[in-house]
Amino acid sequence: MTSIQESDQAGIGKVQFLTVAEVAALMRVSKMTVYRLVHNGEMPAVRVGRSFRVPEKTVHEYLESAYFDVG
Repeated sequence: MTSIQESDQAGIGKVQFLTVAEVAALMRVSKMTVYRLVHNGEMPAVRVGRSFRVPEKTVHEYLESAYFDVG
């Protein structure tokens, strides 16, 4: 195995995936809202069988980019 393949596999092992329900709970929105974000391409997700898994890092990045200054 080359060092590139080793580093790719090490990176994949560190990714934490969340279910749509977990993302909805974390963001305090409905599951339908999360599905809408995934289907619109606003939140990348991986399809596993008939369900989706969202990388935890992606959720945090989405929330950080959603902040706006009021006032």
